[in-house]
Amino acid sequence: MFESRWFEVRRDDAVRPDGSATVYDHVVAPPAVTVLAVDAQGRVAVTRQWIYVHRQVQWRLPAGRVDPGEEPRAAAARELHEETGVSGDTWTALGVINCADSLTNHRDHAFLATGLRNGTQRLEAGEADLEVHWLGFRQVLGMVLAGELPHAGSSFAVLLAHTKELVE
Repeated sequence: MFESRWFEVRRDDAVRPDGSATVYDHVVAPPAVTVLAVDAQGRVAVTRQWIYVHRQVQWRLPAGRVDPGEEPRAAAARELHEETGVSGDTWTALGVINCADSLTNHRDHAFLATGLRNGTQRLEAGEADLEVHWLGFRQVLGMVLAGELPHAGSSFAVLLAHTKELVE
């Protein structure tokens, strides 16, 4: 029905589990990545940026799309470096979360990055207002629990790292 470089809106003829026919409208979107980057002092890279579709400035972890043909781990490293200038030496896959199942196939791959090295940001034009803040992990966990980090991939990554006791 509609296609852009970011997503596709489709109307599919489908068959329900009971065998009846239906039409299913949905969005086909590429996968995304979210990075929980933790430095040697236990501080987390958190970005603050205007998010157009939510019409507000939001806190989130570094995140972005997986480009065609790109592996999620490589996309995570690219996004972390582009948004923060930081590179990670050690990467741990935290898990994958489905985002808005009834609406889209969109999935977010969450990673933990440690052994961080500083570099230079490479922001895209739409990221000119992106600010990077370094906050303690407990503070970021508190933000998730208070609903102050509404990005699904970000909350998912923080909660998984906490539950798996990967970050203190």
